[in-house]
Amino acid sequence: MNTSSTESLSVALDTETAVHGRVPGNSGIWVGIFCVLVEFLLLFIVYFIAKAHNPEAFTTGPDKLLTLAGTTITILLLTSGYCMVKAVSAIRSDQRKASLRWIIMATLLGFGYPIVKYFEIRWNVAHGIHGETGVFYTVYYYLTLTHLVHVSWGLLGLIWIAMRTGVGAYSSHNYSGLEAAALYWHTTDVIWLVIFSFFYILR
Repeated sequence: MNTSSTESLSVALDTETAVHGRVPGNSGIWVGIFCVLVEFLLLFIVYFIAKAHNPEAFTTGPDKLLTLAGTTITILLLTSGYCMVKAVSAIRSDQRKASLRWIIMATLLGFGYPIVKYFEIRWNVAHGIHGETGVFYTVYYYLTLTHLVHVSWGLLGLIWIAMRTGVGAYSSHNYSGLEAAALYWHTTDVIWLVIFSFFYILR
């Protein structure tokens, strides 16, 4: 094997190790994700305590919510999360423009969430559903609006990595920042799936 072939093999092995032999993202984002998960774990405990003391309110409460809004938000977030998977995959292959397109699409879909939530809250208020309507709706507003705050932070992160991707800050050898943003975004997806089940589906 000549020197050129040996060097090429070495680079390939180094790249493979960089992709598969490390923790995705960075240590900072994992600390952040851990804090978010602990926060929502505590909120979910509050949900179960409130439900245990007010079973009837949590049985009938979902009937008055706009399930279409919750379903739409679910589809938007899951589709946006898929776009981030494609964005990371593209940058791993040094397809920077393709990665940028996927990030932009993920961001636009993500912004659909606060838009839908705005109209959902207007619908709720018009039908007499607000934070003081009952314990179920108090918990519902607290959890969903707290989640919306975290999604807003995630959207700011997506905008930031879109700008950095646009100027060529990421490549197949350096994309931990992009991956970190994707991990946080996926975390908000998973949390929303739990919230959606608790308030729109389960009785």
